[in-house]
Amino acid sequence: MIVVIFATALLILALVTWGGVIALQRIYPARGVMIDVTGATLNVVDIGPRGGQPVVLIHGASSNLEAMRKPLGDRLAEKHRVILIDRPGHGWSSRARREDSTPEAQGRMIEEALAKLDVGRAILVVHSWSGALGARMALDFPQRIAGLVMLAPVAYPWRGGVGWYNELVTMPVIGPLLAYTITLPLGLFLTAPGARNVFLPQIMPDDFVRESATPLLLRPREFLANARDLVTLKAAVAEQAPLYAEIKVPTVVISGDVDKTVSTNIHSRPFASAVPGAKLIVLEGIGHMIQNGAPDVVVCEIDAMIEAQARGTAVAADYWSGQDSQVQVTHDASPHDASGRPYHPPL
Repeated sequence: MIVVIFATALLILALVTWGGVIALQRIYPARGVMIDVTGATLNVVDIGPRGGQPVVLIHGASSNLEAMRKPLGDRLAEKHRVILIDRPGHGWSSRARREDSTPEAQGRMIEEALAKLDVGRAILVVHSWSGALGARMALDFPQRIAGLVMLAPVAYPWRGGVGWYNELVTMPVIGPLLAYTITLPLGLFLTAPGARNVFLPQIMPDDFVRESATPLLLRPREFLANARDLVTLKAAVAEQAPLYAEIKVPTVVISGDVDKTVSTNIHSRPFASAVPGAKLIVLEGIGHMIQNGAPDVVVCEIDAMIEAQARGTAVAADYWSGQDSQVQVTHDASPHDASGRPYHPPL
């Protein structure tokens, strides 16, 4: 009798999940074009005027391209060509193999998509999990990356894990069983509180969960892909971290000094020290969601990098080598360098 009750409960939860997936995909339809690459099909949104330096925006874990679109993408698209990509397995992008969870594998897929779009050299802007991806692409495809802007990036191994639920859901049998039954109905109650925690100490915008299409994460195939990405990340950054000194593209790292999700001291500071000529901006009183908490600073740095590129290689190199390596920015966005002098990014 207990077995029958248990099996019935699982069947009911599976049907609820199936119906929930259909509902979520109607509420949050794909907003891009599908590009086939080796091992995946990527959803890509390509906006803004053609010509000039393109900007590629890549979201972090537990999200999709919409998390980068409103705070940065739409604004940058007023002047630049902007390409937003759902990482393989996230949003409306698919991937064929669970093994393709690493920054190296996903970077290869994204580079192939950019080649098919005839993008040329681009400014790559990455957040959180995708900090590791941005670093990997700068190493593997320097001919594609004109500049690298890292927002609260993951770059090094850290103490601890990535949450017991992510570890559990990557286990054979148990993981898919949970993902296809209880994850979606339970997650609908936990999505907003979880997002609020990532924003702290900033207040999450009331419309963030809806406008960022965050509930798409609760679909079984995406939840499994996201968990796999997180569980395999530490080993991936441990492998690539010794190579960071080989990164030669202009690099800016922007992080918050009160980020409780990705430690600035563990990741951003050592990464900026390892990459030759990298510039580190630490935002006072800002948490993990840099693109939402300080979009003006991010856009200013992207524009400055594009302007330096437009002046030519020699001028860009002179500009970059002359920058303060560390900049402290106050919560009211009044920036100062490490010595307290007013900081004005060259335009």
